[in-house]
Amino acid sequence: MKKLAFALMMVAGFTSCDSDDDGVDTPDFEGETKEYTLNEMSDSGVSGTVTFMENEDGSATVEFDLEGTPDDGMHPAHIHMGTAAETGDIGVTFTPIDGATGMSTTEVSALDDGTDITYEELVAYDGYINVHKSADELGTIVAQTDIGENELTGESVSYDLEERDISGVSGVAIFEERENGETLVTLDLEGTEEGGEHPAHIHMGSIEDAPGAIAITFTPVNGATGMSMTNVSMTDGSADAEGEAITYTELLTYNGYINVHKSAEELEVLAAQGNMGANASEE
Repeated sequence: MKKLAFALMMVAGFTSCDSDDDGVDTPDFEGETKEYTLNEMSDSGVSGTVTFMENEDGSATVEFDLEGTPDDGMHPAHIHMGTAAETGDIGVTFTPIDGATGMSTTEVSALDDGTDITYEELVAYDGYINVHKSADELGTIVAQTDIGENELTGESVSYDLEERDISGVSGVAIFEERENGETLVTLDLEGTEEGGEHPAHIHMGSIEDAPGAIAITFTPVNGATGMSMTNVSMTDGSADAEGEAITYTELLTYNGYINVHKSAEELEVLAAQGNMGANASEE
């Protein structure tokens, strides 16, 4: 009986070991995640989030969760190369977002051109995301965000742009830091007129010492919106030399001022002006 009992215990032990080996309790994979806020564009009423999730094989799952999409809409979405201020070609095409749910899920392991890309590379990518109104209206962007190295850190500074030669035109210049140290500069003016386009620059020196040479050229201000957005990473070059790299931190102490002009044909007429950087307190 003792031998029988011992034999049964041994069988039970082997059975238990076999069960553990066959169904090893391994913890579920918990990869990294990165969420970006998609900002409303074109007065669309559409906004939300896009979340990048790391898969066990190193690829990514990308999920959109939008509010304000119409029930009957289907919204193409892509990662584009570069920053939203500069615009660029499509790098990754996502599954269109269903307007009824505001949702879309896409597995991403390669760029559209076939180049392999991992989750880690995606969340460091030099790009931005556009969500479009429809396949027939790709020119209308309903939501947008910079991603990867172009993501904004939350650090910013603004400079007043005072009225000069054109009555009623004034505003602000907002400098925002990117993760890669570059700068998104937004000019936001009131009083500009539809149909107008206003060249704008950072000039060397202060207003008190003007005129100074142009150091950085901005995207012209759209008169209809009063807005301009420019990614700044370099000073302007010349016929004899390339521009120099300049960071957000360096711009904060730059010896310069901003001019917004009436038009390309009337640069001598100033719409608005303001000191910046090291000269910001000089007025």
